[in-house]
Formats: sequence, C-alpha cells, structure tokens
Amino acid sequence: MTEALAPRDGPPPGPRRGPIRVMLADDQPLMRSGFRMLLEAQPDIHVVGEARDGEEAVAEAHRLQPDVVLMDVRMPRVDGIEATRRIRSEACPTAHVLVLTMFDVDDYVYGALRAGASGFLLKDASAEHLLMGIRLVADGDELLDPAVTRRLIDRYSAAHRPQATGSSKAIEQLTPREREVFGLVARGLSNGQVAAELVLGESTVKTHVASILAKLALHDRVGIVVYAYEHGLAGQRS
Repeated sequence: MTEALAPRDGPPPGPRRGPIRVMLADDQPLMRSGFRMLLEAQPDIHVVGEARDGEEAVAEAHRLQPDVVLMDVRMPRVDGIEATRRIRSEACPTAHVLVLTMFDVDDYVYGALRAGASGFLLKDASAEHLLMGIRLVADGDELLDPAVTRRLIDRYSAAHRPQATGSSKAIEQLTPREREVFGLVARGLSNGQVAAELVLGESTVKTHVASILAKLALHDRVGIVVYAYEHGLAGQRS
C-alpha cells in the first residue's frame, strides 16, 4: 500500500479549555447509552453527539467537530474504518478517533491505523481503560496495545520478509539509538515505556522519535508502526 497517512502531528497542543468533546458512533443503542452514562459522569468529558452508522458518523463529525470520536468497526452503510478515513481526511481532521471493536482481529487493527485512528480498544475493556484512552488520545497521544501490536507484527513478519527496497533503506538514515527507539515504538510501546526499556529520559525519547519521523517523512508514532509493517521491518531487533 502506498496511501499516505493523514497528518496528525502539529505544534504541541496548549492547555485544554473546557471538557473533552466526545462523539459516539455505534449501531447498537444500548452500547451508545452505556458509553454516554459512563462518560457524562466524568467532569472533564462531554458527549456532544451520537451516530448510528458510519455515514452518519462522518456527517455528525463534520457538524460537531468533536475532540474524540469513539468509533465502532462494524456498522451499516459505511464501516468504522472507512468512516475514520473520511473523518480524518475531510470531515474533521483535528478529531482523534479511538476505534472500538468486539473483534480482536489483526486486519481491523491495521486498517484502523492506516485510516488515521489514534488507537483502538476492545469493547470489553475496563471503564478505567476506556477513560484513560479517551484522555490520552485527546492530548494528542496514541493508544496502541503492545500485546496486540506484538502479535500483529509476528503475523505480518511471518508472511513478509524484509526486502532491501529504496523505501526500506531509508531506515539506514537512523542512528543506532534511533533504530532502537524505532523498534520499540513499532512494537506499540509508549514514550514512557521506551524510556524505561532503554534507561533514557522521556524527553530524550521524544527527541529521538521526532528525529525518526523527520528522517522517514512520517507524521506520527502510528506512522512508525505502519512503516515497519509495510517495509518488512516489523519484529526486527537492532
């Protein structure tokens, strides 16, 4: 695939003013109701709207301009992955999409990341994990489950052997330390986890990640994961 990821990273966000504005997109009324009750009980989160399918999600995101969209994968008319792509590229590029699914399926995870999602969660995740995920992506971070990312890399690597193409050779621009950081980020680790693994300060890790993104012409950490998959670098260790 050669489709570019939608740009997400810009200047660091300033202090948030007001609650996180969340839109719910799910074809099951009871699921939307449950999410709404949970989220509206939080003083820093406000549910601004709901959508019953992917097409409505795109239209409502354009109208409401939410900070975060909780997006179901399987919906009528337009599925959650395509709706995510349209929201991120056209309807509300500033929205952070957190994909929710009952199905822990590799293709959904990969498709969501390529579509521009900031991360994904299983619907049976704990309330605490869901709230943490919303706050995390609202602040411009990504939510990548390391265990699922690790399995996705293992599956992908078994079917795709590294090839010395011009694109994959771009990795040679990275310093040895940057390659270490690249490998850990590609496995789904957060900056804090990378810092702990390499015994570095988190600010140093952020500097390395910024350098990696610039050298590989990527927009964000999710781009590193996708780049690793598509260039046969997933699962490699420095």
